[in-house]
Parts: sequence; structure tokens; C-alpha cells
Amino acid sequence: MFVGSLISQRIGPVPGLPAPSEASGVQWTNPLEHSDWDLRIRQHPNLSFFHTTAWAKVLAETYGYKPIYFVGHEGGAVRSLLPLMEVSSRLTGWRGVALPFTDDCKPVCSNQASFIELFRNAQVIGLLRGWDYLEIRGGREFNPGAPPSVSFYGHTLDLSADENEFFGKLKSPVRRAIRKAEKEGVRVEISQELAEVRTFYSLQCLSRKKHGLPPQPFVFFKNIHKHVLSEGLGFVAMARRKKVPVAGAIFFYFGERAIYKFGASDDAFQNLRGNNLVMWAAIGRLARAGVKKLDLGRTSLGNAGLRRFKLGWNTREKSIGYFRFSLDEKKYIPARDESHGLHNLVFRALPIPISRFLGRILYRHWA
Repeated sequence: MFVGSLISQRIGPVPGLPAPSEASGVQWTNPLEHSDWDLRIRQHPNLSFFHTTAWAKVLAETYGYKPIYFVGHEGGAVRSLLPLMEVSSRLTGWRGVALPFTDDCKPVCSNQASFIELFRNAQVIGLLRGWDYLEIRGGREFNPGAPPSVSFYGHTLDLSADENEFFGKLKSPVRRAIRKAEKEGVRVEISQELAEVRTFYSLQCLSRKKHGLPPQPFVFFKNIHKHVLSEGLGFVAMARRKKVPVAGAIFFYFGERAIYKFGASDDAFQNLRGNNLVMWAAIGRLARAGVKKLDLGRTSLGNAGLRRFKLGWNTREKSIGYFRFSLDEKKYIPARDESHGLHNLVFRALPIPISRFLGRILYRHWA
């Protein structure tokens, strides 16, 4: 059956929220136990790659998180979805996160009422499991009265225009950067091979050091190759000049929507503008594959350079709110953007092998 077994009793009311309807039909499930999961949810217009089994497999296999996805049914079909991963850590506590290492993963709901049904049930399970809080990344429209715990910029790109029209709408610095990279002999290759993932990871380690953050463990990217790239749900775009990697990015896609998930470069070749050519080549590849929307991920409010880069592609800017709800206090609580802090100084100074070692230890707890 399409039902979980964490608890056997019917989920009841939660203080401070409306009583559930007898016909709410909300259940929890583990998508990894259902081979037809992606088919069940595919028809929803707000669905993204992050709601698929591929991403659930990457998170569960890499970090041991438990998938607990809340589903609203209607006539046997999935009509609403709140995906959560249970993160259990002696360092950072127990909580349900929708979803770890995901920029924007708003609930798949048609209205606020269906979200409330899911959220109420998630609270009950969270209390039974001993979670400190629930964190939902995105879905501000379903929490109109709730203060975001932390906010980011989000940028979306419409890929429906033809190539010449699209290029003409880019900001002039972006057009010049693309032409410069081509003139300098930079070439971009699209690949789904593990060897190219390894090449990207080398650039990723350099970029993370520059930004003062440890890199994710390589097993995370190995599982991305196993469950995403090798299944035809993404690719690596790698820019080289005379066979030397200068910049790269990893993209995911599902249906007509794609996500720019990771970008990295070698600062020694920044003048070649490889990042711009990587994005341009990936946009062409995605558009030819029928992708209509490209999500460029989240951007910290204080990162003016990254925001400027993304706006240069004629993107639509929005605000992404993360909502952290304390189960003990029964209210939304503040959080902070953990990409900035004193730890940046430490990780900029550390050799890459030590940062990689610390990343293997810490990321499971950070989620």
C-alpha cells in the first residue's frame, strides 16, 4: 500500500491549527519504496527535480537521512506533497527538513488549505519522532502570515525564446563575456560521465576554498552521478582551454524544468569568462531538449556579485523564504544564512585536503 508505518494511529488535531477533515486523506510515505513514484507526481505543474526519487536517493544514500514524504490523495491520485527528510544529529539536533541541500523545494499544493493539512500531519509525526523543528524551504504563498526564518534571492530563466532572440535580451556584459570566451579558444563539453564529475569536483574544491566553505564529500557527487546523471536527469558542462578545465557546472532537469545546481571555476582563469560560456552552452542544450524554465538556485542577500551575474541573463527575480517552525514553541523561529560567518576565514586558510576531511564529517549534521 502507498502508506507508511511510523505510527499506526490516525493523525489527529494539532493545537493552534484547524481540525483535520475526515476526508483529508493525508498519509506519509517513503518514495524510495515505490518504483512508480515519479509517475504519480509528474502531472503537478509546480513539481521540480527535487521532488523526485533521484534526489531522495542521493540524500538517503549519502547521509543516511530518512525520507518521510506527506501526501494528500484524491481519488487515488496524489494531489499535494510535502517532502521531508529526517535529520538526526547529536551536534545539530533532530528535525524534519524539506529538503536538505536543496535551494528551493516548496510544497506541491493547489492552495493554502491543502498545505495546512500536510503541515498539521508533519507536526504530529515530528512530535512523535522527537524533532526540534520543521524547516520548509520555499512556498511563501502557503505561509502568507508567517515571517521567513531566513530569506534568499531566487532567479528563473524563460527558455522559450529562440536562440537569437534570447541572446539579444542578455545584458551587454554577459554578451561580451560569451564572445570573449569563444575568442580566447574556450570550448564547452557536455557530459554525464563520472570522469567529468571528478574534474568538476576538483574545481569545486577550489571554489569552496575561495568562498571559505568546505566542499561536500566526493561520495555526494558520486551518488549524483549514479542516481541523476547516469539516469539522464542531468549533465556536467565543462569549459576548457587547451584541454585545461577552467569552469564547470552541474545541471538537473525533470520534465520542462531544469536547475543550475552547482557551479565552480579556477580563479586563475577568471579572465577567460568560462562561467559565462558554460551557462550559455547549457542553456542551448536544455532548450533543445524541450526545457522551458531554468532555475538558477538561491543567492544570499549579501552576495551582490552572484546576484549581478544571474540578473545579467535576463532572469526573473523572486524572494525565497525558509520557514523554521519550532515544535516545542509552536511558532516560527529565526535562522541565519550559514554560508557567511567567521568560519569563512578558517576554511579559506585551510589546505584543501583538510577542508575535504572536515566536509565529510560536517555536512551530514548541517543538512
